[in-house]
Order: sequence, then C-alpha cells, then structure tokens
Amino acid sequence: MATVLNHPLVGHKMAILRDKNTGTKQFRETVSEISMLVCYEATRDLPTEKVGIETPICKTECDVLAGKKMAVVPILRAGLGMVDGVLAMVPAAKIGHIGLYRNEETLEPVEYFCKLPADIGDREVFLVDPMLATGGSACDAIRQLKEHGAKHIRFLCIVAAPVGIERVEQAHPDVPVYAAVVDEGLNENGYIVPGLGDCGDRIFGTKYNEIV
Repeated sequence: MATVLNHPLVGHKMAILRDKNTGTKQFRETVSEISMLVCYEATRDLPTEKVGIETPICKTECDVLAGKKMAVVPILRAGLGMVDGVLAMVPAAKIGHIGLYRNEETLEPVEYFCKLPADIGDREVFLVDPMLATGGSACDAIRQLKEHGAKHIRFLCIVAAPVGIERVEQAHPDVPVYAAVVDEGLNENGYIVPGLGDCGDRIFGTKYNEIV
C-alpha cells in the first residue's frame, strides 16, 4: 500500500496548491515545501550507524546515515518542481532526468530523454513527479531506471489517484509509493479530481487552462 501523509500542515499547504488563484511563485514554493515533507517520510527507514562526536558538554554517540548514496530523478518537466525540496533533505544526492510527456489521446507516456548517474545501480533512487494519475509515466520511468541498473527505487508524488497507485503496485511491487494526498480519481480526460490542474504549467507559469 502507498504511504500517504496525514498531517495538518500537508492539508493546509494542499489547499494553497488546489486554489486556482494561487500565483506561480507561491505555487512553486508550496510544491517544494510539500516535497520536503514527502521526502522526510520516504527516508524514514534509511539505514544508520553510530558515530562518536563531542558536544560542548561531553562525548556521545549519534546516529548518521550509513553511507548510502542517493539520487533524485525527476520526471520532466513537472518533477523538476520537487527537486529542490528533496535536495533540502538529502543535499548530497546526485540528479538524473527522465523526459516523458503524455499522449493526450491514449493517455500513455512518450519517452524523449533519459540521463542518469553512471552508478545509479548503487544508489537509493527517489523518482519524483507531482502527479500520479493513470500511472503510465511512473511505470515507464521505473522501467527505464531498472533497465539502467537501479535496484532501490522509491516513487514520491504530491497528489495520487487510486488507479495510478494500483498500476504502479501491480507493475512494480518492489517500488514503494509515497504521496502527500490521494484524491478521488480521474475525470474523462485523465486528470486527477479534485486535483490541482496541470502542475507543470502552474510551476513554470506557462499556459494554464482551467480543467473542468
């Protein structure tokens, strides 16, 4: 099952994202803030090890990440809006990119770009895309990551539809899904309802048509 954040801060920030009157700057900043919260949850089980340090008071032992290398891979273009938020939590991560766009007739993904760290197979990979609608893009991106050797993948999104979660879980049961919220479903055009419109357009301030 997907891990869904259930927190008052998330609910408050989601109200900002959903509001069609929210401007580009605030929308972009809020996407980054929610991405930090999703990443916080997605890194809960990362391995740690004890190290000795000395505080101003005494010597002690603390838990630190156990040397696990990480990578953030946004699905272009909307996934770029989540990168800064994730990097705020794991700043040493390398960044890859997977370019996909959705065929508006078939609603299936079309690939156009893939550039990943050479050692992607040795890294904990955070695949990020704000919207998990039909699940087509997520599944295709996960397939590409696996073909390049990635073994440990986590999918992070902001808004998910139940059908998208189910598709990812069926196609890639080894890839956990983390979402800020799960919405009701999809409309006849494949957009999440109630959703927040076209996230890429709203992040980058390009054309934005109200989705009915």
